[in-house]
This record gives sequence, structure tokens and C-alpha cells, in this order.
Amino acid sequence: MFTSFFYLLRARGLKVSLNEWMSLVEALDKGLHASSFTGFYYLCRSVLVKSEADFDKFDGAFLEFFKDMEFATDELPQELLDWLEKPKDKPGKEFDMARAMENERISQAEIQKMFQERLEEQKEEHNGGSYWVGTGGVSVFGNSGFSPRGIRVGGQGGQRRAFQVAGERKFRDFRQDNTLDTRQFQVAFRKLRQFSSRSEETRTEFDIDGTIRETCDNAGSLKIVYEKPRKNMVKVLLLMDSGGSMEYYSRLCSALFQAVSKSSHFKDLQVFYFHNCIYSKIYTEADLRPSNIISTDWILNNISSEYKVIIVGDAQMEPSELLDPSYYSYGARDQVTGLEWLQRFKEKYPHIVWLNPSERPTWGGWWAKTYDIIHKDFDMYRLTLEDLNTALKKLMVSR
Repeated sequence: MFTSFFYLLRARGLKVSLNEWMSLVEALDKGLHASSFTGFYYLCRSVLVKSEADFDKFDGAFLEFFKDMEFATDELPQELLDWLEKPKDKPGKEFDMARAMENERISQAEIQKMFQERLEEQKEEHNGGSYWVGTGGVSVFGNSGFSPRGIRVGGQGGQRRAFQVAGERKFRDFRQDNTLDTRQFQVAFRKLRQFSSRSEETRTEFDIDGTIRETCDNAGSLKIVYEKPRKNMVKVLLLMDSGGSMEYYSRLCSALFQAVSKSSHFKDLQVFYFHNCIYSKIYTEADLRPSNIISTDWILNNISSEYKVIIVGDAQMEPSELLDPSYYSYGARDQVTGLEWLQRFKEKYPHIVWLNPSERPTWGGWWAKTYDIIHKDFDMYRLTLEDLNTALKKLMVSR
């Protein structure tokens, strides 16, 4: 039964064992899927998927195998579905973009309500418009058109913007290559641990095993034993790009900052901010006020090389911001390029990584140029669970 589905799951990276597959067959034979396709989906997922991180892989494979299942097709009038699948009038690819972008302001609940209203109102085929359920227009219902959001019914999605379609994949947040939230950041940063040797500390921590052993050796008379605690000796220097193109990633960077600042296991944490690139001055607050400026040389001279350095930024700027020594100059003696300042940090700190919330710009130009230059000098990692774990392991490895 569905043997090809089993092989497809394996081909898409899901480690489904033969025993698990036979358990699924047995569960189906017992009717645990409640004789419904939805029940079948959830039954397959519960039996075959071992981790939430694989939910999206499973959804993708499930959609690939059962790709002809469309949204609410069992509830829509057959005549409407025929109009959508084989429209009489095929509108061109020119869309009223201004009208389409107005759909951005309509909430999901409003769209769903409007959809039910249109189903009751619509008596004939409509294509290329902005109101009815149809094809090729800027309506929030239908297919093959353009709208920043909506419900796709039948056909193929033209812009991949619909929020409700058959096979909506809701579990991308659990993927190893997906961006993170605060909780995931906190868990990941626990890898930054390097404990002190016990010889460096005084005996202040209650030793349960030692107390039991000594009490037994003392003929049952209680003898409390203390041991030397082990403390995390890791010190972290966090440098974050703030403002400009980083505004787009403000929520993600805020989650990272909250996770780091709430991590009580670091021996010391220092956080500073810059805009686009590090220059001779740096900021103590994210609002980048002139009153919060301190000398970058002070950081290099006073924060020792034992700190683990994490730079967070998209590495995208006008080339002069990175390569022109007079850019962001604070005086005649500031004739040092942003790239040189970055290289000074790399020379001073043997454990340094760059976390980037953005992928490399695919359109080239300025942004890709500065991205590539910085990437040559720094180990750069995306702000995803998998890359962050790799970056933190890199920080803990001897240079």
C-alpha cells in the first residue's frame, strides 16, 4: 500500500524504517485514520516523523505525492471549479499593481469571510478582475493572478503569495535551515560553555554523592561535604549592525539579543553596535546616538583576546562605506577603511564569527560586492538553527 510514497519519503531525507512503515499499515488496517484524508495525513506524520524539524520535509513529500488535492474542492460548486480550471477568457499577464497591493491591508479573517460571500453571489465565470473568484486578475480569490495575499482555488499559484492553499505547509519554523526565535537562540547559546577547573575555586557547592559516601563511612552520622563549583569561563563580545537595511531583520536580531542578554551562564558579556560597518567609533546603544559613542580602539585595547566575538550584520552597503578611508571619518587621524577595522578585530580575536540574517544578494551590484569582500575574511553563517550551531562550535575550537 502506497509503497512509492514510502520510497519518496526516504528520497526526501526522512529516515523512515520498515518497522515504522509496517506500523502505519497496521494503524490504517485498524481504521485509526478515521476514514478521512486529513486523518491519514496526521496518522502518517505521527508514526513516520521522529522530529519536529522534519515536519516540513514530510509536508513537502506529502504534497508531492498527493499533489492533486486542492483547497476545499469537496465544498466548492463543480461549475466554479470548471471555470477556474478551464477559463473561457484568458487574461494577459498585465496586472493593476496598485489595485493588487491594496489587498495587503485585508486581514485573513476578512478574506475568508469575503470568500464565502462570493461563493453565494457568483453565478457566472469571471476572469481578470479584482472582485470575483476567477483567474488571471488581482482578486484575492482564484489562481494564476497577482495578489500579495489571498486564497488560491484550483489551478497553479502564479506568485506563491497565497496564505491558504491545498497543502499549506505550516511547519517550516521547525526546519534546521529556518531562522530562529528567542527560545531556539537560548538553547543554541548553551553550547558556548567552557568550564573552569575545580582547582581554581573554593569549596562552596553541596556535594550530594560525597555527603552520602562520607556519611556511610561515618557509621551513619551525617557528614556534609562541599566541592569546588565549576563555572562557565566563556566571555562574549557581541557586535551588532543597527539601522538601515538591518531594520528588515529587527525582529530576528531582537530575539538574538534577548537570548544572549538573558543567558546567565557567560562569565562576561559585552554588547556594542555599529551601522553597516565598524569604524573608529562604536555605539553602546542600538539607537546609535552620538552621546553613546565610544572609541573602537578602547574596545581593542581593553577587551582581551580571550573573548569569543560574534558580529551580526547583513554585510551589505555601498562599497565606499567599506573601502573608502574617509567614509565616516571622525578626524584627520581616522583614515582607516571599514574593512581594515574589521580585519583588526579578526587579528586581535582568534575566536570570531559573523552571523548574517540575509543570504547573499542574488541581484549582484553593490550589495553583493561588499558581502563577498567581507565573506572572504570572515567565517560567515546564516541565522538559522543549523548554521548557528555550526558557528558556535567554531567559536569553541582552538584556532
